[in-house]
Amino acid sequence: MDTYLQKSIQDLEFVTVTKQLSARCNTELGKSKAHALEPLVEEAEILRLLGETSEYLSSFDNNNRIPNHGFDSIKGELDLLRVENTTLELSGFRRIRHLCLTVGEHKKFFKKFREYYPLLFEFTESVELLGEIPEMIDGIIDKFGNVKDSASPELNRIRQEMVLVRGKINQSFGTALNTYQASDFLDEIRESIVDNRRVLAVKSMYRRKVKGAVLGTSKTGSIVYIEPEAVSRYSRTLNNLEFDEKEEVQRILNALTSQIRPFRADLRDYQNFLADMDVTAAKAKYALDTRAIKPEINHTRKLFLRDAYHPLLYLSNKKDKRPTFPQTIELHPENRIIVISGPNAGGKSITLKTIGLLQLMLQSGMLIPVHERSSFCLFKTILTDIGDNQSIENHLSTYSYRLKNMKNFLKKCNGETLFLIDEFGTGSDPELGGALAEAFLEVFYEREAYGVITTHYANLKALANELPCATNANMLFDSTSLQPTFQLELGQPGSSFTFEVAQKNGIPYSLINKAKKKVEKGKIRFDATIAKLQKERTKMARTGNRLQEEEIKAREEAEKLEKLNAKIKTKLENYQELYDFNQRMIYLGEKVNKIAEKYFRDKKKRPLISEFLRLVETENSKRKKRSAKEVEEQETKKEVVSRELEKEVKTIRKKKEKVKKKEEEKARSKPRPVFRVGDRVRLFDGKAVGSIDSLEKNKAVVNYGMFTTNVSIDQLELVEGKK
Repeated sequence: MDTYLQKSIQDLEFVTVTKQLSARCNTELGKSKAHALEPLVEEAEILRLLGETSEYLSSFDNNNRIPNHGFDSIKGELDLLRVENTTLELSGFRRIRHLCLTVGEHKKFFKKFREYYPLLFEFTESVELLGEIPEMIDGIIDKFGNVKDSASPELNRIRQEMVLVRGKINQSFGTALNTYQASDFLDEIRESIVDNRRVLAVKSMYRRKVKGAVLGTSKTGSIVYIEPEAVSRYSRTLNNLEFDEKEEVQRILNALTSQIRPFRADLRDYQNFLADMDVTAAKAKYALDTRAIKPEINHTRKLFLRDAYHPLLYLSNKKDKRPTFPQTIELHPENRIIVISGPNAGGKSITLKTIGLLQLMLQSGMLIPVHERSSFCLFKTILTDIGDNQSIENHLSTYSYRLKNMKNFLKKCNGETLFLIDEFGTGSDPELGGALAEAFLEVFYEREAYGVITTHYANLKALANELPCATNANMLFDSTSLQPTFQLELGQPGSSFTFEVAQKNGIPYSLINKAKKKVEKGKIRFDATIAKLQKERTKMARTGNRLQEEEIKAREEAEKLEKLNAKIKTKLENYQELYDFNQRMIYLGEKVNKIAEKYFRDKKKRPLISEFLRLVETENSKRKKRSAKEVEEQETKKEVVSRELEKEVKTIRKKKEKVKKKEEEKARSKPRPVFRVGDRVRLFDGKAVGSIDSLEKNKAVVNYGMFTTNVSIDQLELVEGKK
């Protein structure tokens, strides 16, 4: 690894990210690859990795879940396959079989869903399907990991003979057991197992009466363990068969190993493929945990981070349920260098590290926690100088180390470099160190490098203000609450708020005043002016945001009014057309009515038909003048108007029904009045008021003057009681 890259990885805590990534891997080889992850330079490779991770992340949100990629490492088996005349163990064959089947599942899955996962499908096409290996292994080894009887005719014969011999052993042992039990030569336990062989438990006094081999005695010596003579003969035969079986199994496994040996390179590729898939899955899980996305990659040398989060800080705060503040920052050819100033503990270093770490993650094929409108370019070199790097071994002070680092910067810095420097120029005399830092910054600027630095030096702030393609930025600080806001603001240098931060940390006010007297008045005034400008700028920004929000609301309201006006205009036009159409229909209806009346009076059909024909021809001549398109438009408009009228009628009906229901509910909720003859009442859904003439059970006769009606008392509402 490049020394400069290694330092950047260390400074930006990329190692911690790879550790967290490794913890999300399922396989040992995947964990190892995640640990060794490095930023890349080739754009095509970076885009491929980002695309694969993005596709894998999308699988978490749909039903087409990617198959499990877990596997046991076959590194030992691959090493053995490299050596001729070696034999793999049974467990090794099972691991190889599982590896091949897992890759086969992935190839089958991605072929089926190639439209959903085009890049992952293309990745699976980089390995060939080895269907013959599982078939070869399944032909020899069963699902329990034992060599099958059918693996060879010789093994089948040996095992059949072993079954027969074991049967004879059991038969002979049973005969001997019954014989000596009847003679009372055996102990109560009758039999036992010694060295994996079945033996008789003979009483020691009768050991000479039992023919066979003595294999041991009990601890007390009262029992002698004897294998019967007939059983011993068969046991020797079984031992020979077992040895033959072992040799035959070894020969079969050796032959199977020789069959698999030519596929060693393919198996290595299989293992690497699944390990890479494991790393891709871990990247997707990490992206899910950090709410990361794939940003735009541009070729315009633009670096735009919008609402960017430091992933390590985000995960830590998420665990502790604390908020994390995002940052927005932009670098482009007209603004290549940003000088960030502001108070300590205000977030300058975190902003710097966020930019660098996200760039390293992106160029390593990892998705990053930024807004979807963010845009990134790629850099060939990322140089960092962050933190106190004293070297005790080389007897270097902080400043000496930083000067050595700047020397390396001068060697590598060019238009394809991103440099990040924290507390630029510190470690020496402020004036001399600041002057040297200014000279370095001018060189980096001339070489068209992109960079972000943090500083408290006024001369560097002034230089950033003078250079056309550089700008100042500051971390905002609330001087009222003496708390940092962790918000970055471009365009203006920031005050260090030295005395305010001291006050916040409990330094006595008398001591702070004493310190102020020791500083030049001009310096204090200058710092106070910056702080005041910063406050004003913050107020203006808030006011601007509020005005912008109000403007957006006003614009939305205006758009709504325009749409409503256009809708009303269209409706009026449609109503006018419908009115004209109805007037014409009325005119035609009147004419038809006149013709019908004439026929009713004189009963003459010929004039009737003649009048009708004339009327139809007149209408048809009018229709000919209009194009078919106009007729169609008119019909469409008529349908639209009719539909709209129907909708409005339905809406009105619904509203009336709702009002009616509410009134009925109100009426039901009110206590029912006791009606008397002479009370003035009305129906719930009516307006006319009448008086009750008589009451009988639940009915009332209501007199409306012109007529009377018999109604239920539940339908009546009391207007005025009888006086």
